[in-house]
Amino acid sequence: MDYAANLAMTMPEIILSVTGIALLLVAAWGGSTRWVSGLAIGALLTASFSLIGPPTSGGVAFDGLYKADAFAGFAKALIFIAAAVAIAIAPRFFARTEGDDLKPEYPVLILFSAVGMGMMASAADLITLYVGLELQSLAAYVLASFMRRDTRSAEAGLKYFVLGSLASGILLYGISLVYGFTGTTIFEEIAVGIAQQQGSENGLSLGLLFGIVFTFAGIAFKISAVPFHMWTPDVYEGAPTPVTTFFASAPKVAAMALAVRLAVEGMGTATDEWRQIVIFAALASIILGAVAAIGQTNIKRLLAYSSINNVGFALIGLAAGNPEGVAAVMSYMAIYVAMTLGAFLCVLQMRGADGQPVEDIASLSGMSKTRPGVAAALAIFMFSLAGIPPLMGFWAKFLVFDAAVAAGYLTLAAVGIAASVIGAYYYLKIVKTMYFDEPAPAFRPVESYVEGGLITVAAILVSPIGYLLIAPLGLAAQRAAVSLF
Repeated sequence: MDYAANLAMTMPEIILSVTGIALLLVAAWGGSTRWVSGLAIGALLTASFSLIGPPTSGGVAFDGLYKADAFAGFAKALIFIAAAVAIAIAPRFFARTEGDDLKPEYPVLILFSAVGMGMMASAADLITLYVGLELQSLAAYVLASFMRRDTRSAEAGLKYFVLGSLASGILLYGISLVYGFTGTTIFEEIAVGIAQQQGSENGLSLGLLFGIVFTFAGIAFKISAVPFHMWTPDVYEGAPTPVTTFFASAPKVAAMALAVRLAVEGMGTATDEWRQIVIFAALASIILGAVAAIGQTNIKRLLAYSSINNVGFALIGLAAGNPEGVAAVMSYMAIYVAMTLGAFLCVLQMRGADGQPVEDIASLSGMSKTRPGVAAALAIFMFSLAGIPPLMGFWAKFLVFDAAVAAGYLTLAAVGIAASVIGAYYYLKIVKTMYFDEPAPAFRPVESYVEGGLITVAAILVSPIGYLLIAPLGLAAQRAAVSLF
């Protein structure tokens, strides 16, 4: 295949890379942050439209290093939309202090992170996987500590960097073991090598088994799956809220897409081996995410544990190991992105009389009387995250449980359903605080048509009106899943 065809398949990454480099030069020469942000959002939307064509149907590029298929296109569309939202909501947040005004480097870092996430979604080789993941991570470390004069932000960036480096080392060690015992880094050839070992007299080698474990452990860090979740609450709390919004959405989709592709394409012949890891991570994430969130008093920490909990539910679909399970995972991630973006957009509305962000759950008391619109939207997102019908969060959980039951994992689905009841407690506690507690001091009115419009759109998508999108969403998710098998 000629390079023109290869480049056509990587068009989204090319658009974002070229734009990111150009805007970096503009930022270095004192360009306007407003214009840089607008152009960055335009680049993300352009990259989304460029997914139509070779980037979602081109096949394999660069001799097996990169795959352009419907699965990658589905994940990238979610990633680019979430990244654009993270840029759009940043200016008003950073304008609250003179020392930490939004710098033009912020949208540039988001663009480079999106390039890495795009590579993660399309990785068909362990080297591409690692390069994409590190590109995303390096930008994320800087974003976490973007408010240089804020101690919590600096601490969040340092913690993320140290623990992320450890996870990268674990992942790299796992990759080296897989390469050493299969002789290749290309996913499809790894699957062949594993099948050959399984068919031999000695069976799957212990070294390769350790390679599979370490590789999935490194990826588990990126999706905040237990027991590699320890960074999530601290980083989500300390990072600027627009950055936390970004972390809770786009990188989650990219890492989940990476895990699914690696499991199905790279290690599909070792399903019984990696399924045990996935089932443990799923159950542990669901239970810890539900229990640990109960005692939280900070809304961002609570949403951090909520993200851990939701990752566990998504992994139940992966444990099924079939096209239906993968389709359920992708549908779940699409609905999860809408719920998460909406919830964090509501958090951005929490500002005291002095204009400073407020994050205590107690400050939500009586918000239904002082800010009824925001309270109603936040209640919708909380009910949806809890999986209460008829909201879309219920449909997302139903899909993964249905896939698990159909694959014969009734016990796994039963435990997940029981744990979701536990998790519903802290979501309902927020709704109770807003609607039944005595009013706390009212939040400062926020006049932001961007945030208000995004909250409205997210609330509509996860409301019963969103069920109108079930057919096209299911079709797209099924098409994405089938492209892996």
